[in-house]
Amino acid sequence: MFNFDSLSLLFSFLILLGVIPNLFYMSGYLSHIKRKTHFLINYFAFIISMLGVVLSNEVLPFLFFWEVMSLTSWQLILSEENEESIKAARFYFFMTHFGFIFILMFFLILSGNSLFSNFNDLANFAINFKYPTFLFILIVLGFLSKAGAVPLHVWLPYAHPAAPSPVSALMSGVMLKVAIYAFLRFLFILPNWQMEWGVIILVLGALSALVGVLYALAEHDIKALLANHSVENIGIILIGIGVGMIFTSLKLHILAAFAFIAAVYHTFNHMSFKSLLFMSAGSVLYETHTKNIEKYGGLIKNMPITAFMFLIAAISISALPPTNGFLSEWMIFQSMLSSGEINNITLKLAFPFAIFALALTGGLAIACFVKAFGITFLGLHRSENAKNAKEVNKLMQTGQILMAGVIISLMLFLPFFIKIINSSLPVANIYNKIFPNIWVMHSINNGGAVSPLILLSALIVVTAIIVIFYKSLNIKERIYHTWACGYETTPKSQYSATGFAGPIRRFFNWLYRPQVHTHTQTIHGHKTKFSSSIFEVHVKPLFERSLYDSVKFITNYISYIVYRISHFEKTKYASLIFMLLILVLFSFRVFYKEITWGSVLLEIIVTAIFMKILIIGEKND
Repeated sequence: MFNFDSLSLLFSFLILLGVIPNLFYMSGYLSHIKRKTHFLINYFAFIISMLGVVLSNEVLPFLFFWEVMSLTSWQLILSEENEESIKAARFYFFMTHFGFIFILMFFLILSGNSLFSNFNDLANFAINFKYPTFLFILIVLGFLSKAGAVPLHVWLPYAHPAAPSPVSALMSGVMLKVAIYAFLRFLFILPNWQMEWGVIILVLGALSALVGVLYALAEHDIKALLANHSVENIGIILIGIGVGMIFTSLKLHILAAFAFIAAVYHTFNHMSFKSLLFMSAGSVLYETHTKNIEKYGGLIKNMPITAFMFLIAAISISALPPTNGFLSEWMIFQSMLSSGEINNITLKLAFPFAIFALALTGGLAIACFVKAFGITFLGLHRSENAKNAKEVNKLMQTGQILMAGVIISLMLFLPFFIKIINSSLPVANIYNKIFPNIWVMHSINNGGAVSPLILLSALIVVTAIIVIFYKSLNIKERIYHTWACGYETTPKSQYSATGFAGPIRRFFNWLYRPQVHTHTQTIHGHKTKFSSSIFEVHVKPLFERSLYDSVKFITNYISYIVYRISHFEKTKYASLIFMLLILVLFSFRVFYKEITWGSVLLEIIVTAIFMKILIIGEKND
């Protein structure tokens, strides 16, 4: 029933790293929860179910714990019953069970007559299955919809902001990684990987990274911003997995191992810095009672510990050296740069696109977190709630500090984590190639090298020299208010989140298609002087606007047709029989191949006309 192999233990370790600091944080946050019993029951069931998923070794226990994980997280979103949480929970419930359908199909195909088949039996069935690509599509749709990969990601910016902040940290930091575990677990079961599989995952990863960071930049809800960055980082993880799959299909097992290690190492990194970001954002929400970044400002004075914790996580997620986020993205870059000698036209297009996407994502992520940290913690207070905020309680601070310790450990003890990741994955053992010594991490096949310890030491030494030199000059200091060209400095004269993201939003206007709302109140007798002015920008995501709204429209229209067919007058049943007779005759002709394209088009038009006139009728009947 349960399995304690190296891959299961590795992800159990990841879950525990994410859960232990969260327990401290949750204990301090609990006073903010109204339905405490409901919350605690689902909270601990959620944690146990995630451990159950990664430790299960049979189909039925896996499905049971997977569904418990989905239902408890759904209930946790509903902890604070309001219109936002109900809408988010409904969307999440639909998307998580959409993915579950494909997971169930995967197991029904491979498990034969028994849902108690273990995963080794599934591997044996998979070897003899004639359509492995179909199995691959099922696990992509099933598990990556839970992980938040584009285009199945749209539930994240709704569910994560609506959930209580400890739950947001667990869902984004840990639950998405359980989905990555499941994808890897059953990917390694499938035999004879095709290169096209890896290209699909690589392109999905690149698109997820770009879409996630672009929509994060346009967000003013701090938790929705972080949720979009989860889409971005899941994309980065998938880039690494896609590269590993491509190299495996080409029998380049050393390069494949390096790519898979990089992807799993970034999985650990994302768990750490995203959990801390949601904790810090939750602390700000706890004190200011709003998720709108435009209502923050100056909080570094009121909440210095929270601000510093947020800064550590922001630097890491922005992949600035020598942080753990930088190290894992460096490894993914190096794995893609090792593809230069592969002579395949598809890969010569896919790899440059992925490299470009990852590079652009890195730059945009820095811009996004400059906005998030600067608008939230620096400058003047933009609201009374921000002005009256104070540092959160000790338990919440402890949770944040412990998670910051995880981030720093993932950087300082890089060789240890790379070693356990390498030994836990079913890939070639390349630890000694990556670390000939523990001080420097080497790339495979292209001579790149980096040392986090040397980079960190150099950064500390250079900073110390600058500070000592500055102090030795005995420069006189004077503290004075900010110069604003002769005008009085007020919160309204500061950069806003909308204004900061404006240039990037205008550059990607074709993607955002924003809805701009302005309202100005002029002073009587003046056309250019205003007593008040409001400028708001709302962006509805492209996939939700183009894909999901279209699916919803088609579903509603089909439901309408079914409703009309089941409720029309008895006199129209003859028309329905007539339509069915036409369909049977047409099918008979198709079967015997007695058709032409002209006759097909004509009969479709005739069928549609009869359907509209004789059966459906007017919509307002």
